[in-house]
Amino acid sequence: MSVLHPVLAEVTERLRERSRESRAQYLRRIDAAQGNGGVHRERLSCGNLAHGFAACGATDKERLREGHTPNLAIINSYNDMLSAHQPYERYPELIRDVAREAGLTAQMAGGVPAMCDGITQGRAGMELSLFSRDLIAMATAVSLSHDMFDGAMYLGICDKIVPGLLIGALSFGHLPGIFVPGGPMPSGISNEQKSKVRQAYAEGKATKAELLEAEAASYHAAGTCTFYGTANSNQMLMEIMGLHLPGSSFVAPDSPLRDALTREAVLRVAELSEPGSAHLPLGHIIDERAILNGVIGLHATGGSTNHLLHLVAIARAAGIELRWDDFDALSSVVPLLARVYPNGYADVNQFHEAGGMGFLIDQLLSQGLLHGDVRTVFGTGLDGYTQVPHLDEHGALAWKPVSKESGNRGVLRGIDEPFRADGGLRMLSGNLGRAVIKVSSVPDDRLVIEAPAVVFHDQDDVRKAFERGELNRDFVAVVRFQGPQAIGMPELHKLTPTLSVLQDRGHRIALLTDGRMSGASGRVPAAIHVTPEAQDNGPIARIRDGDMIRLDAVHGRVDVLVDEADFAARVPATADLSAHQFGLGRELFGMFRRNATTADLGAGVF
Repeated sequence: MSVLHPVLAEVTERLRERSRESRAQYLRRIDAAQGNGGVHRERLSCGNLAHGFAACGATDKERLREGHTPNLAIINSYNDMLSAHQPYERYPELIRDVAREAGLTAQMAGGVPAMCDGITQGRAGMELSLFSRDLIAMATAVSLSHDMFDGAMYLGICDKIVPGLLIGALSFGHLPGIFVPGGPMPSGISNEQKSKVRQAYAEGKATKAELLEAEAASYHAAGTCTFYGTANSNQMLMEIMGLHLPGSSFVAPDSPLRDALTREAVLRVAELSEPGSAHLPLGHIIDERAILNGVIGLHATGGSTNHLLHLVAIARAAGIELRWDDFDALSSVVPLLARVYPNGYADVNQFHEAGGMGFLIDQLLSQGLLHGDVRTVFGTGLDGYTQVPHLDEHGALAWKPVSKESGNRGVLRGIDEPFRADGGLRMLSGNLGRAVIKVSSVPDDRLVIEAPAVVFHDQDDVRKAFERGELNRDFVAVVRFQGPQAIGMPELHKLTPTLSVLQDRGHRIALLTDGRMSGASGRVPAAIHVTPEAQDNGPIARIRDGDMIRLDAVHGRVDVLVDEADFAARVPATADLSAHQFGLGRELFGMFRRNATTADLGAGVF
């Protein structure tokens, strides 16, 4: 393991010092919640405990009643509408069986909601999406509130589900916990082919039937969608932060190896519990080093921009004051080692086959670009995550060292030959506030865009203007009143085909928004997460049609090029958002909109 890179060492020390008091308070709180080496249910009254095991079978009831072995909570995000979460239907039974065989007990402690941004995209339901993260955290806490458990298994994959589960888990950070992935669906039609049909449909060159056929050929089976969006970025993060078993993130659903990894996860949680042989609470695993390992993994893979929100919120839940400045400081020294769609042609199955997480971690460790001395659920430092799981000749789970050579240099490269010298995410600042941009798939000649603003208050209005032929020119689409306080900060993927068509026609196009684009941010330069948002009277609310906007991803700037005094004197625009406050459950989320923090603080309510 190499000496820690000096920039990483510097950022770590700043983060540690900035978080010193809040982290100490967090650790005091979770340490006070621990027991005295026994099982947690021993604290319960007879009435409490009787309620807790009333519905159990005879064996489990006896162990819960009289025994001193760990009882494991299962927190499940199963539903059979989401392809990624459908495989979890049989996991509780599998986990309970393994627990019984090992002399333990496991109970389905609760379920958390799991919505799909791919289904709600461009619809009113998308306005609930970001806040579902905090709702999931609350549901996780409710599930664990009975104090019956000595460890927890968190079953979740997609966009807001994993961050929500982890925030909830950190509120019970005195318990050990492990995240159990489900795996990606088999590769279908290539993501590039799908994208071409989407663009053709946007131009009126493909029928709705042709579009549906392409979409159905892409999203065609159980498992996680195969492009490198937020769902698969979540899996990368859980592994590089030490909360998955090594090499488990992208193993196929319902395969023998997948089941073997799930069985091993049960045994690991039991070992990590207070009565176990290697007690390690989850709140002690997620420290400043683990958080920064997550930031580095995000840069090195060109991961989802949503994690500029989620990682900040996760860190806050652990008493760690992560800032966008920390992302920015690391972005220049972490090379881009992976190209997975939308940053390349490959999908996550090809990434995994090329060496996947084991190869990536090994390469970053070799240059001191990860904290290798972290604690993990595997019981090793991060060096244990340079191994690949497999089944030996007896069908038993085993690990072997990952190859030192990439299996596909078009997808995954070594540290000495990166795709880019810097990471795929950059911070922007200027007289419009702060923003985020994903540059890993933006052409070099589009990293700087200077063009007049065309202002919209709804993403559908961009499409309508395009269909009227009003956008065949250079411009910056300013789509505002999309932030967390306005309408919940929905993703704006409906813009992607339209803006991509215009860019392909040769126009110099960019997007500026206080909304989100997430892991599917593509070739069109997009300054997103603008903060302060328009609803908070941020500078973006003072932009007018025709103002020159300069988006400079090379130097990290986003500015409106108008007279400073004139701009400051303008009255901020307002928007009638009443239509966004009711319907499809939006009326129930008013308290989230009213209390949401700014994007750079995680856009949450905690």
